[in-house]
Amino acid sequence: MNRFAFLLDRLAYEPRRNAKIRLIADYFRETPDPERGWALAALTGALSFRHAKPGLIRGLIMERTDPVLFDLSYDYVGDLAETVALMWPGETRANRAPVLSEIVEGLTSTAKLDLPKRLAHWLDALDEVGRWALLKLITGSLRIGASARLAKTAVAALGDHKPDDVELVWPGLQPPYEELFAWVEGRGEKPFALDPAPFRPPMLAHPLEDADYRLFDPAAFVAEWKWDGIRVQASAGKDAEGRQVARLWSRSGEDVSGTFPDLIEALTFEGSIDGELLVLRDGKVQSFNVLQQRLNRKSVTPKLLAEFPVHIRAYDLLVEGDEDLRELPFDVRRKRLEAFVAREDNPRLDLSQMVPFDDWDGLAAARLDPASAGAGDDSAAVEGLMVKRRDSPYVVGRPKGLWFKWKHDPMTVDAVMMYAQRGHGKRSSFYSDYTFGLWTEDEEGVRLVPVGKAYFGFTDEELVELDRFVRKNTVNRFGPVREVTHTEAIGLVLEVAFEGIARSTRHKSGVAMRFPRIARIRWDKPPHEADRLESLEALIEAKESA
Repeated sequence: MNRFAFLLDRLAYEPRRNAKIRLIADYFRETPDPERGWALAALTGALSFRHAKPGLIRGLIMERTDPVLFDLSYDYVGDLAETVALMWPGETRANRAPVLSEIVEGLTSTAKLDLPKRLAHWLDALDEVGRWALLKLITGSLRIGASARLAKTAVAALGDHKPDDVELVWPGLQPPYEELFAWVEGRGEKPFALDPAPFRPPMLAHPLEDADYRLFDPAAFVAEWKWDGIRVQASAGKDAEGRQVARLWSRSGEDVSGTFPDLIEALTFEGSIDGELLVLRDGKVQSFNVLQQRLNRKSVTPKLLAEFPVHIRAYDLLVEGDEDLRELPFDVRRKRLEAFVAREDNPRLDLSQMVPFDDWDGLAAARLDPASAGAGDDSAAVEGLMVKRRDSPYVVGRPKGLWFKWKHDPMTVDAVMMYAQRGHGKRSSFYSDYTFGLWTEDEEGVRLVPVGKAYFGFTDEELVELDRFVRKNTVNRFGPVREVTHTEAIGLVLEVAFEGIARSTRHKSGVAMRFPRIARIRWDKPPHEADRLESLEALIEAKESA
């Protein structure tokens, strides 16, 4: 465990991508199976422990230190694992530090009532860095600047392989990945997934910048609508006994089949489709706010299935029968997809429309007015365009120059900062999470109403300025939250960009923003000139009428 903890510590302080890859690859070379396999599982987010949760960690530290002191320390540090690792009392009191595989086995198999005692024993046996790494493992958020893709790149570096080679065999593999390491090191055969409905890593797009798209030949590209739903992958096939198996995967590879049993029943084909999950009522695409009623549901009732019928709008065909189509050009895959959807004639599946255009000006006009460019009654559910090279294969990750997303310009509003809270990890010493509000007038008079929170969109330099403003203009405190001066005359205006707006019964303002972020700090604008709540309500009414 100490060696793995040292790796995490080094990665947390190493800003360079290539240096991180070397650190991980060196660890894999020097560490035997199965230890390195469990480390890879931790780095890729493949570990989950049923009974080991943050509440367990809180309970243990509360028994060993003053609760008020812990709350103050946690508020200042901003990270649970780091706070507990530093506050855990006493020197190491065991002769042997546990190894990573022992910890994974213990967290998986130990009964819930016995786990606190066992976890405390491990924490007693480790130093501060070891305790921090162990607790990071339990909380599931390493926050060390090393993505799953980076870890897989390091695995590929052990042999003569590309990162995409590892991505393609990754689905279906299970920790501790001994067959994967044997393959990349030339000691074994390439792993083969027996799952009849596996997840296949998706192809992603780069934003299409207005200043760049005219550099490309429009004849080399096609365009289709980008729908405001959830990107999914529907895979189906027959197992060894000939039984139909179907699964619905999120873009990140999470199996979400249990949330959509009605859709799973309809996947009777053999193959794999890349598409958008939408709610359709009477043939019309509903808003993302409606789709949210079906997401992350622990129980799916017949009433829910009837009120929110889900649907897949197909973008691409990855596999048809036993044939993998991903290396074929997009034009070829598109024709195969059109024939596939027509042949299936499935009421839960249809085809995403292509957008005809002759030049970039014509496509830009279609982007601004989807209703007139073929989207018709579904135009309110269009969030932009996907622009794809005709000859592009379906490759893992975000390759340059093949696929682009050309989204609608975000909506913006000038709001007043009302509250601030420290961030986590590297931002734990800065007030980086901001609640903002808009003016409204009612029987209480003119006042600010909170409408959302944002914690990104600004640069590191701007964060320092924002943090300084919060500290100098705090007027009240509510635990870790600071109330910031926000009168009509004194305060800070933030230009907030967001992707969508909808009515909400869960917010005092009655509205909910989608993906809000700080687009600009309006040092030049006095608070009384910030926007009013009615401006958001007008946006919702315009959207509903459309």
